[in-house]
Amino acid sequence: MGAALQVTAFGLALLSTLFLLLATCTDCWMVNADDSLEVSHKCRGLWRECVTNMQDGVRTCDQYDSILAEHPVKIVVTRTLMITADLLAGLALATLILGLDCITFLKEDPCVKLKMCYGAGVILGAGSILGLIGSMWYAVDVYVERAMLVSHNIFLGVHYDFGWSCWLGMAGSTGCFVASVLLTCCLY
Repeated sequence: MGAALQVTAFGLALLSTLFLLLATCTDCWMVNADDSLEVSHKCRGLWRECVTNMQDGVRTCDQYDSILAEHPVKIVVTRTLMITADLLAGLALATLILGLDCITFLKEDPCVKLKMCYGAGVILGAGSILGLIGSMWYAVDVYVERAMLVSHNIFLGVHYDFGWSCWLGMAGSTGCFVASVLLTCCLY
């Protein structure tokens, strides 16, 4: 039972960490949600803004200025939280691999292996919370920005909605959290 739970938690943690990494690297955190007939599809991400022409599929991206340049707080905080979540999830995966029962590393000391799995669960939990905070921070900021424009009757021609990268970050963080619960609460 314990080995099956470990492997399940590892699989979920691996998939969720990949989702977190993809969410951090991709550039569709905000998408244009205009209902009119658009000839282009606009995405804003943490690192650049891209426009795809819907007729011929040509995609052009504008890289944001230097990482050290002044950016909106939404981008800086989300970048920081997502990168930290990625690093913690990667560290947790490395620790979890060494702590799995099916790996021969430290096979003679099962107590240490169990502690490694537990530690990986704690680290994964911390990363998942940071990833959820980063994804939710960005999503709430997009919603507040849109609500402010609507409440002041300001129409700029395009309004943005949550993109698939934001949803991917939330899904990856939630998966890491579930894997963390499996490793910390259910393994004993």
